[in-house]
Formats: sequence, structure tokens, C-alpha cells
Amino acid sequence: MVFISLTSAYIFRRGLPTFDGSSNSYVRDWGAVALPWVLLGLNTAILLVSSVTMELARRQAARQAALAPVKSIPGVSLGHERSLPWLGITVLLGFGFLAGQWLAWGELHNRGFYVSTNPSSSFAFLLTIAHALHLAGGMIALIWASSTSLLYRPIEARRIVVDITAWYWHFMAVLWIYIFALLGFAR
Repeated sequence: MVFISLTSAYIFRRGLPTFDGSSNSYVRDWGAVALPWVLLGLNTAILLVSSVTMELARRQAARQAALAPVKSIPGVSLGHERSLPWLGITVLLGFGFLAGQWLAWGELHNRGFYVSTNPSSSFAFLLTIAHALHLAGGMIALIWASSTSLLYRPIEARRIVVDITAWYWHFMAVLWIYIFALLGFAR
């Protein structure tokens, strides 16, 4: 709901003139923001890859939970299954995305755009920072999901934590694509 509200405000404000007291007239103060598209595109790719690794972690946890009862039967061996640390990889990619966003904000500053430069730059910062804060919350959930296996929690409890975190993480990826498209098409 936050991002729907911000989108409505973004679109409404884009077409709204501002009253200029010195000239006693309405002026358009919506300026173009030179976004670092290459860097934002790279960040998008990192976030999409992290969504794939999160899905692999979710499937791995579901497989382990499904096979846990069979493994507990004496004399039954399922062989040695090699598992990659998908959650750990997702955490690293999440930190990579946040670092990339930090670099993008720095690049905006280098190009002379700040939160207070014009309404367009304010919304660009507001949307990307709000997403980064939500993603940071997802990072906390990812770290918690990773720690459940280190703390030897029951497999079903781990599966639930990973599953819920995966849904949130996928939503953050889809939301980022939406924000990326909004900033690109509604400029």
C-alpha cells in the first residue's frame, strides 16, 4: 500500500504546477533526473539472481522436510545429497544489491541530484530508499532463516521460516522491477 500511495503521488505531482510567488504565475518544476541506468540495471540483475537463489533455498528446505521422515527409518539410506548454501548466497546478493543502491545514490549526487533538487529527484530517492529499507527488513529475515539451520532448529520450523522469507523476497524483486519501470517510463 505504501508503494501504491507513492505511485499515485508521483503521477499526480508530475502533472501538477507550482505557484511561483516572484512571478505570480504557475510554473512546472518537475525536472528530468539523469538516473544511472546501467548501475540500476546491474542492481536489478543482482536482485533477480538473488530471487532465483532464494527459490532454490526454498525448494531445498522443502525437499529436506519431505525426506526427513524417510531418513529417520533405521536402515534406509537416501545417499549423500550435496546441498549448496543457497540462503548464504542470497544474503550476499542482497548485500550486493544494497551496496549497488548506495553507489547509485552516490552517482546521483555526483550528477547534482539530491532529495531537494526538484520533485522528480525527491520521488526517485523516496521510492528507491523506501524499497531499500523494505529490502533491509528482508535481509534481517534472511539472516534469521540462515541462522535457524545453524541453531539446529527442527527441519519443519526451518522450512516454514525459509518459505515465508522466500515469498517476501520474491515480492521485493517484483516490487523493484515495478519501481524500475515506473522511474523509466513515467519520467
